[in-house]
Amino acid sequence: MVGTEATRLVVLRGNSASGKSSVAAGLREQFGRGLAMVGQDNLRRVVLREHDRPGAANIGLIDLTARYALDAGYHVVVEGILYADRYGDMLAHLRADHRGPTHGYYLDVPFDETLARHATKPIADEVDETQLRDWYRPRDLLPDGLETVISADSALHETVARIMSDTGLAHLPALDR
Repeated sequence: MVGTEATRLVVLRGNSASGKSSVAAGLREQFGRGLAMVGQDNLRRVVLREHDRPGAANIGLIDLTARYALDAGYHVVVEGILYADRYGDMLAHLRADHRGPTHGYYLDVPFDETLARHATKPIADEVDETQLRDWYRPRDLLPDGLETVISADSALHETVARIMSDTGLAHLPALDR
């Protein structure tokens, strides 16, 4: 078992440029200290510098990092594309082992909107439309049916407020760390 009955685990999934990192940053800003952000891009691209493939090392590192932070008393937001077929088992085990409430969200953004949002990102010159199309998986939901789907028409502040409320983070004190 991992974490405590008081720790919250939030999993944010969705295609590239769906708003996952912005939502995670908004949650941290709203909550304050005591909320750990476990970002797939950071661990996979920066820490390990590996490609996203089945069985890649980042899957275990995401799991270990989230578990460590939960055991240290942090609330945790795991965010990334986190394809269901590659990350689903790890996320299911993490959910099953977490003592506290776990909430999953899938940010559902159509490809045309993904393309428009991607054009505003720093990596827009490095990743072209063909690559983005190859990465894109419509409604790549986890099989457990426990994810809340949030559509592209939900504004950032609305999505953050909803998750803060759904998870109970809105009513918990920030930690003095």
